[in-house]
Amino acid sequence: MSLQRVRNNYIYAAIKEVHEKHHYPISSLCKISNVSKSGYFKWLKHQKTYNDIRNEKIANIIEKIHSDYPDKGYRRIRDDLYRYYNINVNDKRILRICRVLQIKSTIKYKNNGCTIQNQHPTYTTENILNRNFKADAPDENG
Repeated sequence: MSLQRVRNNYIYAAIKEVHEKHHYPISSLCKISNVSKSGYFKWLKHQKTYNDIRNEKIANIIEKIHSDYPDKGYRRIRDDLYRYYNINVNDKRILRICRVLQIKSTIKYKNNGCTIQNQHPTYTTENILNRNFKADAPDENG
């Protein structure tokens, strides 16, 4: 399942729908959408292969895993497929299916900012110095 083939599947489905609804000629619809007639008719009589059926099953499981845990990327999804569903699949296949389904993990960013919120009253300490920092001469403590 290449991305080009997926893109053409949408075009072929649109051609089929427009032809059935409005009875436009297929040759002109293929010419407008920049696909070949032979490719359309090949798609029309295409039967799903074993890999297509397996990819659909894996895609359904991937969608379920992603809906439960949206922060998991394709590597952790692969680990879950093997651990819980006993499906041993290559990383690239999972990544390709995730791209087709437009599944991306949520990115967790490291917090590099200040660790203490100075405006929060629980973190503010007592004012012992009375904040008197005015000096009359250099190197003089107030």
